[in-house]
Amino acid sequence: MADSARALKLAGTIKKLVARALETEIKDPRLGFVTVTDVRVTGDLQQASVFYTVYGGEEERAATAAALASSKGRLRSLVGRELGIRLTPTLEFHLDAVPETAATLDKALHEAHQRDEELRRLRENAKYAGDEDPYRTRADSDEDGEGR
Repeated sequence: MADSARALKLAGTIKKLVARALETEIKDPRLGFVTVTDVRVTGDLQQASVFYTVYGGEEERAATAAALASSKGRLRSLVGRELGIRLTPTLEFHLDAVPETAATLDKALHEAHQRDEELRRLRENAKYAGDEDPYRTRADSDEDGEGR
């Protein structure tokens, strides 16, 4: 079993190689504007999961997924040639959900900020329903004669 430092180094190298190959070597017209976001290699260095994002809508994502699936063998050959290790890891491509998650979180934060501003505006003109200080104090008790 390989150590995790070697797996991390190999993952970084695979990320660079796949990104460069997608830019220069793969000429599939279905391939959209792809960004390789991360690569994770298993501990035994046999499988590499390549995470990517695609600029565009659902059609571009589907077309890019098909293009990556059809060029998986070519990409593995290019990676194997450059790495020079005994066994080249198999490549699995996964659409990265980070941009969608970030957009959802950004929208939720924006809505929370709007609600905070609305609440702040409502508080500016708010008045107490009863007394400002509804609790008895020691001075009140002494005036009523109920002290000690």
